[in-house]
Amino acid sequence: MTQILVVEDNPMNMELAVDLLETYGYEVTPAEDGFEALERVKETKFDLILLDMQLPGMDGTEVLEGLKADPATSAVPVVALTAHAMSGDAERFKEAGCVGYISKPIDVHQFKSEVAQYIK
Repeated sequence: MTQILVVEDNPMNMELAVDLLETYGYEVTPAEDGFEALERVKETKFDLILLDMQLPGMDGTEVLEGLKADPATSAVPVVALTAHAMSGDAERFKEAGCVGYISKPIDVHQFKSEVAQYIK
């Protein structure tokens, strides 16, 4: 079964993402911040990570750096998940190591296909 880590500090956004992904048949692990995310990747091999870029304590860019620096997680595709959809953000996140970008609020009609395109 496909394993997805969702890193999101907003409880409502987390609940929506997890509920949708589980409905699609994915095994989902939530993490509320970057520190928890980096612990979860030590416990489970994920097929995809959806990463909120605006996290408390350790932002998404710092989490991404940690993931890419570790040979055990460097190849896991990471998709930026953020409400800050400003011009240039998608390119900036890709340059940082993300394979893609999903803007919030999540579009429930497009989320399934958006996620599926990033799973190997």
